[in-house]
Amino acid sequence: MCRACVSPVLNHPSLFESPMAFTGLGSITPNRRGFMAMSTAALLGAGLPVIGGGSAHAAASDGTVDTIFKGGNIIPIVGPSSAEAIAVSGGKIVKLGAAADMMAMATANTKVIDLQGRTLLPGLIDPHNHTVLSAFYLELLTDVGYLKNKTRDDLIANLKLLTAATPDGEWVLTCNFDNLLQGGDLSRDELDKISTTKPIFVWYTNGHDACVNSAALTAAGITEDIGELPGGGHFGRGPDGKLNGLVYEEAAILKTLKPGLPKITPAIAIAAVNKFMQAAAASGNTLVHEPGTLRSEWIEPFIKLAAQAPLRTSASLMYEDMKGYEPYRKLGIGPKATLFADSLFTLYGVKLIGDGSNQTETGAQTKPYLNSTSSGKPNFDAAAMKEMVANVKAAGLPSLIHCNGDYAIDIALDALEAAYAGSTELGINRIEHATMARQDQIERMKKLNVEPSFLMNHVTLYGAAYRDQIFGPERANFMDPAGACDKAGLRFTLHTDSPCSPLGPMRLVGTAVTRLCQIDNSVIGADQAISVQRALEAVTIDAARQVGQPDRLGSLEAGKEADFTILEDNPFTVDPTKITDIKVSETWVAGNKKFG
Repeated sequence: MCRACVSPVLNHPSLFESPMAFTGLGSITPNRRGFMAMSTAALLGAGLPVIGGGSAHAAASDGTVDTIFKGGNIIPIVGPSSAEAIAVSGGKIVKLGAAADMMAMATANTKVIDLQGRTLLPGLIDPHNHTVLSAFYLELLTDVGYLKNKTRDDLIANLKLLTAATPDGEWVLTCNFDNLLQGGDLSRDELDKISTTKPIFVWYTNGHDACVNSAALTAAGITEDIGELPGGGHFGRGPDGKLNGLVYEEAAILKTLKPGLPKITPAIAIAAVNKFMQAAAASGNTLVHEPGTLRSEWIEPFIKLAAQAPLRTSASLMYEDMKGYEPYRKLGIGPKATLFADSLFTLYGVKLIGDGSNQTETGAQTKPYLNSTSSGKPNFDAAAMKEMVANVKAAGLPSLIHCNGDYAIDIALDALEAAYAGSTELGINRIEHATMARQDQIERMKKLNVEPSFLMNHVTLYGAAYRDQIFGPERANFMDPAGACDKAGLRFTLHTDSPCSPLGPMRLVGTAVTRLCQIDNSVIGADQAISVQRALEAVTIDAARQVGQPDRLGSLEAGKEADFTILEDNPFTVDPTKITDIKVSETWVAGNKKFG
């Protein structure tokens, strides 16, 4: 999955035609009145296609009801367990309850939508999704990951087909290869058997490793005498001391990839992000939050893209980039995430990266990995983490700290306690992933008002590997401990960390309920399973709180935004093992249909 959440390589300025990825959208002045005045017509003038239908802003209500939904399962998440109908006006929820009461509010202009037995939920939220990087990965490289190629033979066969279809002089650029699930590391020799003339680049799904063939090494000017690059980038070597095709870390990947990757133009950037947002909406999301991979200089032009996107977008800046918040402070960040709200975009907090990945055994643990003397190590010692978190607190912002290992969580919680002392005045402080959180850490998070966000796809994709290769059964059964959090009364959320795992909130919900690993159909930590209600709360109301918008989003209540996800089946009544497969029928944002 990820060594440091997700590799920032595709954010590197040298890969772009111009310093600002979305310069084709022009510049905008950061004031709320200006953003509220933006119109679809102005965006069309900038050359952008309209996505998903509807305008960026719902029309003001004149006292009538615009739309009534009825005839299905309407699940508010907060308050009553269900409602017969829901009425919408001006992009907001007016009322929900008995169908007769809602229909009494209808006029000749009211659109009545018969759900025909489908299930309407509050819009589903992914609170940790790398929107821009996901878009670039999937636009510029071909996905050859586990979901596309379940066996090594399938992978090699499809790489051969892709290479044959690639014109001479161009690189074969691929991504999402999974060494844990697709037969172990690739090698230069293995890729040379596919082609010795066309450069082949295979990026691992962790984002921090890759493998290339001899033609790629030659094209990138990488010779046998190359040493370690500044920043820790290096190249693997076999027993004979020669380069074996493996490429490690950002500096080495950038040096290898750059000669084969076309320059990212504004047109490519806009098309890629548009396409990814459509895919995210189609998976059921009405909001995705991007932690740390939207650069501050992209904020202003990105707003014009977000204003007409098929879903809401939100972002937190990296610690190193948090000064980029300065022009926007007066407009609302953190718990009052109102900045750019009328263009469907908000800003929240500051992202820090505490350690690496358990899959590559770089997550920082208090005990060694299975059959190893290594426990991984944190990216920062306790003193450095305390200083960084104190700086975030001094800047008046909440902290989001990536921690996969329990030792990294210890360091993060020490820093959060020292800086915030349990206060949520600046917003919810989050532990991102929190994969190997211990019981005592769950209790401590509860005490400190710190909340975890779990990458539940760890369980469905890597549960068996955690059990058999990485941690052993006892520790693996406590991975992503949503059940323990629920018992302790600690709120939490579920996320995909895209592109590190596939889009789709219903997969997160289904896995949280069943704890099924799809690799061998085993159950990983049955006592960590949670109810359907609790899992849905984790991708609705709790996710809304973790991005600073609980008063606007996350539940079906009068006055909240009319953001809905409509499903073909009811997750409360289907076989729990089928929740992941429930089809998304439609998504609505601010009263406008965006998908379906």
